[in-house]
Amino acid sequence: MFAIIETGGKQYRVEEGDVIRVEKLSGEAGDKIDLQALFVGGEQAIFGQDVAQYTVSAEVVDHGKLKKIYIRKYKSGVQYRRRTGHRQQFTALKITGIKG
Repeated sequence: MFAIIETGGKQYRVEEGDVIRVEKLSGEAGDKIDLQALFVGGEQAIFGQDVAQYTVSAEVVDHGKLKKIYIRKYKSGVQYRRRTGHRQQFTALKITGIKG
């Protein structure tokens, strides 16, 4: 059985035992989190009003930062050049179960 969840404005397809990286969430390593399922699939698809009873249980594994991304800006003819960087923070979640 698998489920589609939404967190941080993105949707993820998860199964029990998966470890996913999502936008940073509050909580320490070892904390339990329940996420609402948008869609549950497997032998039979469940969505709409019927999926409201399903939740996805997850455990916070750790927090960290992704690889640095460099942003370059350039305008020709005016000697304008800028270079900045950004490291997005993430939370690693281990999916412990899909209940419903």
